Amino acid sequence: MLLLNPSGKYDWKDRKSMQYFTEQGPSQSEVINRIRLKYGERAKILTHRTIRYGGFLGMFSREGIEITGYISQDPGKIRKLDIETEKRKILESVKGEQTLQKVLEEIKSIKNKLDDEATGHPELHPSIEKIEQILVENDFSYTFVKRIVERLKRDLSLDDLEDFRVVQDVVAEWIGESISIYRDEQKSHPRIIILVGPTGVGKTTTIAKLAAVFGLGGNGMPPKQVRMLTIDNYRIGAKKQIETYGEIMGIPVSYVETYQDLQQKMALYQDADIILIDTIGKSPKDYVKLAEMRELLDACGTQTEVYLTMSVCTKVSDIQEIMQQFEPFSYNAVVLTKLDETMRVGNIISVLNEKGKPLAYYTDGQVVPQDIEKASVMRLLMTLEGIHINRARLQKRFPDPVVTAAGGFPANERVPMKWR
Repeated sequence: MLLLNPSGKYDWKDRKSMQYFTEQGPSQSEVINRIRLKYGERAKILTHRTIRYGGFLGMFSREGIEITGYISQDPGKIRKLDIETEKRKILESVKGEQTLQKVLEEIKSIKNKLDDEATGHPELHPSIEKIEQILVENDFSYTFVKRIVERLKRDLSLDDLEDFRVVQDVVAEWIGESISIYRDEQKSHPRIIILVGPTGVGKTTTIAKLAAVFGLGGNGMPPKQVRMLTIDNYRIGAKKQIETYGEIMGIPVSYVETYQDLQQKMALYQDADIILIDTIGKSPKDYVKLAEMRELLDACGTQTEVYLTMSVCTKVSDIQEIMQQFEPFSYNAVVLTKLDETMRVGNIISVLNEKGKPLAYYTDGQVVPQDIEKASVMRLLMTLEGIHINRARLQKRFPDPVVTAAGGFPANERVPMKWR
């Protein structure tokens, strides 16, 4: 990798003063921690990529992260400014009739000097380094973390950075802004909801929870006429599971295998308020089966809501692949399952933001119908570790969704019905 000086030319002197390194590990946070332990704060990251490592004779390898970077060997390279001196200059410059705007301009000028003297690799303020580490530990993607760091450097004054509580409040609000919530405004009758997604994420249980929410009513909503359809006739126990849910709730369950079967059922259920369709869990790499299922679902017509169901425990690279491969289904939103099984949600926040996809529901347990909520920004923010959450402030900024005419229920309000 070439090292360029500010003029854009290759600098052999800089090249000789740099020590480069490559570290590998199972996760980004572990590799970064190892780099800091080995090389200290002067270690700078250059590249970041997903690799496969370990194993024997090409077998049993596992996915991991490889990070490359460098360490400057010239301690005099970056001259630190005398901040106290600069502060005194500011106070002297604003005597008389100077305004607050002048103060802000002077503070920003200090930040610019720091960046200019850092030869393109400025030392981060301790508060920024600390919040960067917290974001990494919450499994936010490299791109997302970098964007937050750059925004902190650009938007916050030195005084703001000195107060870590201010930094946390600002970052929590920026994370909240990156989360999009699905607003169902479907006016078609019946309302058709289809769940798609990979195997093992809990689609069938989620369908049952939604059926209970709409079919049993509650939270000011009247019970609706609900029908459940499934094309998952192959997975062992799936048919019996959804039949049991349907019997308990008094909701009819039907099975289809072909385009014609599904078309007939859709015509038969035109008097229902809501039709919920459970699909076969497929690997995102099984392109042929995904295409076949997509063609079958065309029998539902165009007025459908398709939710991609994913476990929140899925790693960033797999989330990206799943969302990409299920894109032909034109899914409206994402349903997150197994929120109770992890305390790190940065992975899902990062990728959904990068893909521009909203959240519809969360599930956080196996109990039907209680363990489901309509998605809210506050729920995800409260799940973050290591970041102080100013709940009163953020609640005003991101109020919980309200019940809509199309159906649904507020976040943080469990369905009150109990199984009998």
